[in-house]
Formats: sequence, C-alpha cells, structure tokens
Amino acid sequence: MTGETHSYAVDIKWVGNLGTGTADFTNYLRDHVISAAGKHDIEGSADPAFRGNPKRWNPEETLVSSIATCHKLWYLHLCYDAGIVVTGYEDHATGEMAMNADGSGQFSWVHLAPRVMITKDGDAKLAKALHGKVGALCFIARSVNFPIKHDAMIMVEK
Repeated sequence: MTGETHSYAVDIKWVGNLGTGTADFTNYLRDHVISAAGKHDIEGSADPAFRGNPKRWNPEETLVSSIATCHKLWYLHLCYDAGIVVTGYEDHATGEMAMNADGSGQFSWVHLAPRVMITKDGDAKLAKALHGKVGALCFIARSVNFPIKHDAMIMVEK
C-alpha cells in the first residue's frame, strides 16, 4: 500500500439563489447539495450562526462527523486484529471552533465519546487502550491541525 493514492470527487451545487444572486448579503440562501456518483445527496448549508439553514448539514458538522466515523472504522479494525469482538458502537462527538476578529475561524478541538459494547470474553482494558492507537492511523485525524480527544466507555456483555 505504500505509495498508493486514493482520489475522491464530490460535486457541490449552490441552490440558494433567490433571483438576485449575491447582490444583497441578506437575500440569498447558503444552501447547497453535495453529491457523488451513485450516492444519496446531502443537503448542506452554513451554520445557522452564519445565516444557514438549521435543517441542513453544515461543514463544521460534517468535519466532526468525518473525524468520528474515521475513528470508529479504525477502532473496529484494531479490535478485530486484537481478537476483541465489538457488538455495539455509538459516539457523541463534539467540536469547538474559535472565531477571529477578522471573521475567520478554525477548530480548536474535537472530542469523541464512544460507547463500545464488547463480548464477555473480550479484554475491556485492551479495548479501551486501542482508542489511543487510532489517531496515528485515522486518515482524517492525521490530516487536521487540532487535537482530537477521546473518552471511551467500554461495556462488556453479560
């Protein structure tokens, strides 16, 4: 796999022109549609704080989601490699973005809170420790410049 590359393509279409384009800052929607061949569309917008539609996904939410799902996928792989059988996985991921005086901003951190269920013969201590190995492997985590914290809860089936 060394030297191998993977490419990704998505299409973004702005659907917020109310007839006058961006002629007036308050008279256009921030709505867009994200699409890729063979997949369901994702309805997106800006964060409501930036005049976006609260019923659509915003870029900040999809970034946090990308980090959380990449973590989950690598974690499940590491558990498989370690002989730990995961039977359930849920996460409540949060992130914080700090705004600058000029209107720009950047994420300060993302926090993952996975709740993992493993079979009764699994090693709960090792299952918890494996979360600490994910950051070095997850493609998304390795691509961002802010800390990703995690507090995993491991539960063992009775």
